[in-house]
Amino acid sequence: MPINKKVLAIVLAGGEGNRLMPLTADRAKPAVPFAGSYRLIDFAISNLVNSRYLQIVVLTQYKSHSLDRHISEAWRMSTQLGNYVASVPAQQRVGKSWFLGSANAIYQSLNLIHDANPDIVVVVGADHVYRMDFAQMVEQHVLSGAKATVAAVRQPLNMANQFGVIEVDQDDPQKIAAFVEKPATTPGLAADPSQFLASMGNYVFDADALVAALHVDAERLDTKHDMGGDIIPYFVSQGEAGVYDFTLNDIPGSTDRDRTYWRDVGTIDSFYDAHMDLISPVPIFNLYNSEWPIYTRQSISPPAKFVRGEGNTVGSALDSIVASGCVISGGIVEGSVLSNDVFVGRSSRVLDSVLMDKVNIGEGAVVKRAIIDKNVKVPAGAAIGLDHDLDRARGFKVTESGITVLSKGQAVPEPDEAERALAADNLILVPDAVRAATETWSELRNSVDKVAEVQAAAVGVRMPGSAKS
Repeated sequence: MPINKKVLAIVLAGGEGNRLMPLTADRAKPAVPFAGSYRLIDFAISNLVNSRYLQIVVLTQYKSHSLDRHISEAWRMSTQLGNYVASVPAQQRVGKSWFLGSANAIYQSLNLIHDANPDIVVVVGADHVYRMDFAQMVEQHVLSGAKATVAAVRQPLNMANQFGVIEVDQDDPQKIAAFVEKPATTPGLAADPSQFLASMGNYVFDADALVAALHVDAERLDTKHDMGGDIIPYFVSQGEAGVYDFTLNDIPGSTDRDRTYWRDVGTIDSFYDAHMDLISPVPIFNLYNSEWPIYTRQSISPPAKFVRGEGNTVGSALDSIVASGCVISGGIVEGSVLSNDVFVGRSSRVLDSVLMDKVNIGEGAVVKRAIIDKNVKVPAGAAIGLDHDLDRARGFKVTESGITVLSKGQAVPEPDEAERALAADNLILVPDAVRAATETWSELRNSVDKVAEVQAAAVGVRMPGSAKS
């Protein structure tokens, strides 16, 4: 049944995002581009808007210029109807310190709660990828009588040391018995002993109870002023904290495959993996659910274009997302996500990578398992992601799992002969999707191999065994 309560939503968007460096070197973590067309914060705000919560404040702090600009351009509400998405920076309203933690951020912004005078406050993070109807969580919160409710997602037991862990009351599975931050072990769920409940960083509070708890936290000396680390344990200690199981959330247009998808993209590896989740034929997370859309600022770029390059090289993209304004001119893109206005030159290859706005891939260059931030120009014949020692020597970040990362506008040196040869060795490879489709048709494979030979020959690379002209 509908719950007739006035709701104010607060989005916590002040984090530095150090684990996402160098993508956060020049922007706040929630402003990091994602999935070709979006910013990370678009997922949190879209979920709130789709839940019909239209009074939203976004608390910002670190390097917030691009985030503030995005919010002002993408999230314009009808103020005449009392709706808004307002970006609110740290203002030092109580003392001379900046935000000391997520709880302190709200404490220093209590004027927003006083002005809105809500019954319920929904607090969400700004850097997770998921769909959620918060109205369903608010309904459970109100009916349960809890003062605070934490959204929880089920995770495998071996990941308990990576999350805030929620242990439920044995007699009341909607009540939190203990909230433990990143324990070595934790009991499994009664319904599924192989899983535990992890905090999603999304909370629902009775407004007056939240305000009172923030005042208590502000007076304490033994606190980090953190929502998950201090405020929720406070409510647990009072016996007033409930849990909302994310698996109960029903999203219009969702499927069993993607309805409980939730990804914390706080590291380079998880950020990369979340992009790879998007590009399978039946994706783990479906961007194309029009019944629960993810909104963003629409690019004014023209449609993407796939054309032949010089020498009749084929421009194509396979198992990929390609945003507006991209031009694939005689190059091949496979298993990748391209943001707006990317250019891929003739005979080049982009494999299993994420390219952000206005990246330019020169002819005959190869990019593999890489994340390249905006405005990077990759010169002709360059190799990125093929030799990690070479990548590190050029100042690129390489993760332990082997993902190469270039920062915004980072210079890529002109390749020497050894690097050009390394790239050339990868130009002659047939794309995996094409190989799989033609492996039982020898006559087609001959044609495909010929196309690969044309692609390579256009930049002076010859297939093994081919005759010299």
